[in-house]
Amino acid sequence: METQSLGTLVIITGMSGAGKTIAVQSLEDQGYFCVDNLPPVLIPKFAELIEQSRGRIAKVALVIDLRGREFFDALSESLRYLRDNNTLNYEILYLDATDSVLVQRYKESRRRHPLAPSGVPLDGIKQERRLLEELKGLATQVIDTSNLKPADLKEKISARFTSLEQNAFSINIVSFGFKYGIPIDADMIYDVRFLPNPHYVDHLRPNTGQDPEVYEYVMKWNETQEFLTKLMDMLHFLIPQYKKEGKSQVVIGIGCTGGKHRSVALAEYIGKMMGDSETEVVRVSHRDSERDRHK
Repeated sequence: METQSLGTLVIITGMSGAGKTIAVQSLEDQGYFCVDNLPPVLIPKFAELIEQSRGRIAKVALVIDLRGREFFDALSESLRYLRDNNTLNYEILYLDATDSVLVQRYKESRRRHPLAPSGVPLDGIKQERRLLEELKGLATQVIDTSNLKPADLKEKISARFTSLEQNAFSINIVSFGFKYGIPIDADMIYDVRFLPNPHYVDHLRPNTGQDPEVYEYVMKWNETQEFLTKLMDMLHFLIPQYKKEGKSQVVIGIGCTGGKHRSVALAEYIGKMMGDSETEVVRVSHRDSERDRHK
């Protein structure tokens, strides 16, 4: 007899200063029962309480970080308990950011890093990153908050866990610029810098790949059409494989030099071709398309 799932448990963890407070607030807004800084050793007991509530407590989010580092070694054992317990769906949400962004955030907040209370923040950040390396590999969702505003992070989390509740597979297509770095949460990266660049056409340069004229310029080349034919064939093969492995979402990164023209146009095309369905939700976002608008 198949065991009925009695609840959803989200474990929020990651680098200090990467946005765990914002993440838990977002889930709280969605009706999750939230607990901040829970010692990992107590996770099994908390899971038992969820099951015993018989649906009264159906959605729970727990924040686990190095403020409770004396209990941190118990986390792997607690996760093993969750894996063996089939009555709970659980997700590990890992928030990350670059060292330089984390240092800047600590400077702005004037807070001390928990692992370097009397030293410079960077020392604590490097130590924390080493300690969390294995946990990051276990995460079911990694979000890089380096270039995200608080509202953007809330929207990203809301979209992620709304789709989780609806049991729909989430396909996230993200355009980006290589000169600003590769998205660390991408499952696959495609480089389209080999295509003709609208940046060198004066009247197209100010616009993005969402502009019809720029879009048509990018799409008119034979190499663009051949690339898209091969790419769509690969994606139609890969998506079912991700589902078969039990994944609930995939992040596809499309990159060009600045993330403004070619990658944006192709991301828009892929989003239209994939389309939403009863079992799949497709979202298209453009990380870097507006970066130079102020220039």
